[in-house]
Amino acid sequence: MAGYSVVFKKSVYKDMASIPPKDNQSILGAIRSLSENPRPEQSKKLSGDEKYRLRCGNYRLLYEINDDEVVICIVKGGHRKDIYR
Repeated sequence: MAGYSVVFKKSVYKDMASIPPKDNQSILGAIRSLSENPRPEQSKKLSGDEKYRLRCGNYRLLYEINDDEVVICIVKGGHRKDIYR
């Protein structure tokens, strides 16, 4: 099975800039693993939306999966207290 392509919304780059480098590395590792398995056990589908949440320590990634085009779109990233606003 071919891996999924991962794309980012432009706003995610700004979100990631405010995260400390050590945590940024673990988040990037989680993003790499999403390309092989877009629905890992630790991810959760958000209710009322077609987005998924992935925990990375105190940080969260929100992403959408397009199975037809084999693409994962990272929509938002940030600290757990701010991500859902």
